Amino acid sequence: MSLLPSRASLFDDLFRDLASGFTVKPLHGDPLPAQVKLDVKESDSLYTVLAELPGVRKEDIHLDIQGRVVTIRAEVRQHDSQEQDERPLRSERYYGSIARSFELPMDVTLDGVNARFDNGLLTLSLPKQSNPQSGQRIPIE
Repeated sequence: MSLLPSRASLFDDLFRDLASGFTVKPLHGDPLPAQVKLDVKESDSLYTVLAELPGVRKEDIHLDIQGRVVTIRAEVRQHDSQEQDERPLRSERYYGSIARSFELPMDVTLDGVNARFDNGLLTLSLPKQSNPQSGQRIPIE
């Protein structure tokens, strides 16, 4: 079995990149994620949410909770670095925002919410409650 890619697979990869709307992938960096990927788990007293936000800074994440609806928003920015003795011939960057809202089976107690962001993974601990409260913005550690 050969470790080299076949000629057919190289052309398949090229046309797969070009065929979807005749767009080309960026020369470096990943395109904006289409959606925030989530894992939601439930225990007797709380919900645990894991949200993937690769390439996002903690300061650019906004978390809003209103009753049982949780909304995660993030601003995504790609910056290029340039050395002092270099002359740029081409520079590509992207900016954009992504958001995801989902509804939990029960309302959340806003006082006990814990949000932690580490290595592109946002972890939320959302305590369950029976009495609804008004929405508020949650700080992220």
